[in-house]
Amino acid sequence: MTLAHHLKTSAARLGRTAAGAALGLGLTVTLLVSAPADAFAQTAAPAIPVAQGEGPALWVVSDADSTIYLYGTFHLLRPTTAWGSAKVDRAFDSASEVWFEVENPDDQSAIGPIVQQLGISPDRPLSSLLTSEEFATLDTAAKALGSSGAQLDPLRPWLASLQLAVAGIVKAGFDPQAGVDRILIARANAAGKPVKGLETLAEQVGFIANLSEEAQLDMLRSSLEDFSEAEILLNQMSDAWATGDVEGVNRLVIAETRSEAPELYDAIFVRRNRNWADQIQTMLAGSGTVFIAVGAGHLAGDESVQAILEDRGVTVTRQ
Repeated sequence: MTLAHHLKTSAARLGRTAAGAALGLGLTVTLLVSAPADAFAQTAAPAIPVAQGEGPALWVVSDADSTIYLYGTFHLLRPTTAWGSAKVDRAFDSASEVWFEVENPDDQSAIGPIVQQLGISPDRPLSSLLTSEEFATLDTAAKALGSSGAQLDPLRPWLASLQLAVAGIVKAGFDPQAGVDRILIARANAAGKPVKGLETLAEQVGFIANLSEEAQLDMLRSSLEDFSEAEILLNQMSDAWATGDVEGVNRLVIAETRSEAPELYDAIFVRRNRNWADQIQTMLAGSGTVFIAVGAGHLAGDESVQAILEDRGVTVTRQ
């Protein structure tokens, strides 16, 4: 196998797991990385390094009496990443309410029962679904990330996959506390802005928990990939996002996921994007200014939220 082919294979595999965790599913942060109880109650959000150039992309949808801003986020980020933007600050400050993928992504009282119901299957352990060689690889990867195959064994493949993926991302230096969603939620709370969610935690978990077992196992096997190349790709992804390179996000995440894992792509991106487009059109029928922040992967590619809106005759303008 050539080096180029190996890198492409690693990118494709990561695109199905870690990339989805970073850009597609806010639930990976809520399920797998505990936040302090007062993570969103702080009185002042931390200062953000100012991005060079225009910074992350921002779009606006408007009519005579409504203005809706669409902003892509990165759920886990290096604390040193520069993404601050005056235009985004102005848009955020002008909004009367702020919407995220879920209203409170760290509601531990809600997460526990969901994980118990949809993420644990002791009667069908991973050791019965994987070959002995694959389970040994799982154990090795888990131990490198502070866990073990035995600890992961009762989990359904989707949850084990995301645990490995997010643990690897965090080990590479991407911090959930530096994630854009958490900072913006803290900022909204400090400003007294209502915080709302486009979907519930149960709905969000369900999108991936209801994947076929075959697709879940494919995710899990992908998560066992060496993270040396994965870290390179994650850096490329965050750089593309922070500089407003939407086509780069599309190439690194969306195109790979769509090609290599169509069932996962449809569950994580397409169906949710359509649902959110429905809600945005309902908001347009009302009045006022709204700021919507969702994973950047949802705002890239030809089945993005903006593309769906435009297909329905709604004008979306990049700021």
